[in-house]
Amino acid sequence: MTHTLSLAHLADIASTASVPSYRRDQLKAGILHFGVGNFHRAHQAIYLHELFNKGRDLDWAILGAGIMPSDRLMKEKLESQDYLTTVVEQDNNRSAATVTGPMTGILTAPDFDKIVAALADPAIRIVSMTITEGGYYIDPATGKFDPTHPAMVADAADPSHPKSVFGLIIAGLRARRAAGIPPFTVMCCDNIPGNGEVTEATVTGLAKLSDPDFAHWIEENVAFPNAMVDRITPATGEREIGIARDTYGIDDKWPVFCEEFKQWVLEDKFPLGRPALEEVGVTFVKDVAPYELMKLRILNGGHAAIAYPAALMDIHFVHESMENPLIRAYLAKLENEEIIPIVPPVPDTSLADYFTLIESRFLNPKIGDTIPRLAQDGSNRQPKFILPSTADRLAKGLDVTGLALVSALWCRYFEGVTDSGKEITFNDPSADRLHATALASKADPRVFLALGDIFGKVGENPQFIKRFGEALASLRTVGTAETLQRYLDGTLGG
Repeated sequence: MTHTLSLAHLADIASTASVPSYRRDQLKAGILHFGVGNFHRAHQAIYLHELFNKGRDLDWAILGAGIMPSDRLMKEKLESQDYLTTVVEQDNNRSAATVTGPMTGILTAPDFDKIVAALADPAIRIVSMTITEGGYYIDPATGKFDPTHPAMVADAADPSHPKSVFGLIIAGLRARRAAGIPPFTVMCCDNIPGNGEVTEATVTGLAKLSDPDFAHWIEENVAFPNAMVDRITPATGEREIGIARDTYGIDDKWPVFCEEFKQWVLEDKFPLGRPALEEVGVTFVKDVAPYELMKLRILNGGHAAIAYPAALMDIHFVHESMENPLIRAYLAKLENEEIIPIVPPVPDTSLADYFTLIESRFLNPKIGDTIPRLAQDGSNRQPKFILPSTADRLAKGLDVTGLALVSALWCRYFEGVTDSGKEITFNDPSADRLHATALASKADPRVFLALGDIFGKVGENPQFIKRFGEALASLRTVGTAETLQRYLDGTLGG
């Protein structure tokens, strides 16, 4: 029997899924979170759900917020099921469903005044966000705030009526200062190097455009802890909705599927307090950077590395790409020879063991993670996950055959057809520009590397230009599979 997900049906659902042991009417929002997507509901919300199940910190519930059309759709779906979510954890050897309920509501555009009022509420002591790697208005080539972005220009011109996440945060902080309320902590949960520092740079950078004195006050008074977050969480589609219904008897309009593994390493910088997340597995440290760099370079870099050869070879699922002996061996060679050797040591962690764990996670067939998800938004992901490793190796005078191959595969992908001739559907904010530049690079590979906002100084390095050109020529003449084999044999580029 199938039950519509709601508070009224939790007793029935409890026969097939774990349900909250806490009473929802006892929750009070202490966190306002921008970007209530799948990753947030499988990560931060899960940790809070587990803490609430212990009877702890019920005044740290989540009030969602969003400014995108997708946020309004999310609100409609979650509101209709009492802001409950089915989270299905799928490991190689087990699967289990949990109904979570740490959210009290969602505020969305165009109710910007309500969002600012919520930010000014003294009960809100943390403002967190998962707004994607590309949502911070940072120039990827320089790593600095971009004051020329139209959204930032608009908010700077009319700071009393902001439309961006960061303009809203500034308006909320201004309202709190005027009322004598201490500022909330701003906690980034996106995969960005130094994510707390990046968030601070964007908030203060935007504030400086209209009120430099207030920007200085933010720098002096607002905490922006860095964090490392990790859990593979694919997009929800009919497959996931069907499994929730047919396997667990839950009619959930937007369930979340994820791997069993999760990790959260967080700097302990919360002037107004925080929930006791260490009781449910969060690691609090003074310096997140080593953990963050390990994850971004090895895991996220690994995802970026396998996305494009798999796409060019018409492979749809991530686990299928890892079952391909060429792709798996290429990833292992790339990681072990070029990426892991330049990752700094991480406390109490073996990088070799970490990569072994990554391989097993990528091989998980139940998670249903897809290559199109990994291949999307490369214009934001390549500069964060691949090119920093490339730059570090070049700075040390080390070869970059494998890393240049990753960039060449990305260029070849943006030519728009797979090796078999199938048309590729792009999902990238710069798709049109990348497609045109990839086609133009057939005459001169350096045209693609001249995308300075993506490649920066790396694109001007003679060694990288040489290796990139060799890899791209091979991909175009003998195809992806043979190029991977040449890389494995050590004959790519001679």
